[in-house]
Amino acid sequence: MINEDKSTWKATRDGYGKGLLKLGKEHKNTVVLSADLTESTRANWFKDEFPERFFSFGVAEQDMMSTAAGFALSGKVPFCCTFGVFATGRAWEQIRVSVAYMNLNINIGGTHGGLLTGGDGATHQALEEIALMRILPNMKVIVPCDMIEAEKATIASYYTDGPAYLRLGREKLPILTNENDKFEIGKATTIKDGKDLTIIACGVMVYHALKASEELEKEGISVRIINIHTVKPIDKEAIIKAAKETKAIVTAEEHLLAGGMGSAVSEVLIQEHPVPVRMVGVDDRFGESGTPWELMKHLKLMPNDIALACKSVLRKR
Repeated sequence: MINEDKSTWKATRDGYGKGLLKLGKEHKNTVVLSADLTESTRANWFKDEFPERFFSFGVAEQDMMSTAAGFALSGKVPFCCTFGVFATGRAWEQIRVSVAYMNLNINIGGTHGGLLTGGDGATHQALEEIALMRILPNMKVIVPCDMIEAEKATIASYYTDGPAYLRLGREKLPILTNENDKFEIGKATTIKDGKDLTIIACGVMVYHALKASEELEKEGISVRIINIHTVKPIDKEAIIKAAKETKAIVTAEEHLLAGGMGSAVSEVLIQEHPVPVRMVGVDDRFGESGTPWELMKHLKLMPNDIALACKSVLRKR
């Protein structure tokens, strides 16, 4: 059951901040770098506790990424923080050459991903960063569905070789996982079983997939839901298994359809086990200003939109 009491909801950026604090206490080689938006990314929690290991770069994302490479080559484990649209857009070349090409353990916390940034508008809404990061060799891409998972992902990134991009959000979301749930980079989790079709979702869309399944169950449609928190390396085994057993797939993401999680899932299916697929996401456009949930409704990312996609794909099965 989803806890709809919004007083219990937390943002995934809060899980990131909690993860940084834990790593700071346990590992003295953890350093945090911020590009101006220290409070917004929750990096200020680490800064207050470990000021000697926190470094602010102002509006200089490219400098931050290059400096992180120097830290990593010196034995530190850097966590770079800023809005996702700035981390992946302004500093992509530095990430490509100084981070991914060198396969360094540098972890990028891109907050305010997707549409839930709301009124800040298209310039601050990151709808492209999954595509930008997943095309880079060596880069891991993680999209947690709630605060607990975000904290686990942050900590797991420290212990995993090579770079990682964590897509985090500002808006508070329901807690869908438990503290004792296993989290492993590259391993998806089935959070609801079903036999008629599978919804594969990440981030906030896991919540919307669950809400959609509740409505579909009333119509006798049994839905499996996979939380694919790691878009890269993607869990091919879980995707192929779902395709073989349920024979139809719907993907749901708060991101452009081109190059996103749905594209990654489709790349697996087209090569390994083709089945009918429908993709729910943002179709070839920028975002706009508005309240977060108004934008989600306007761009057809709500539970009823996922339910409609499910009914459509079942007709093709």
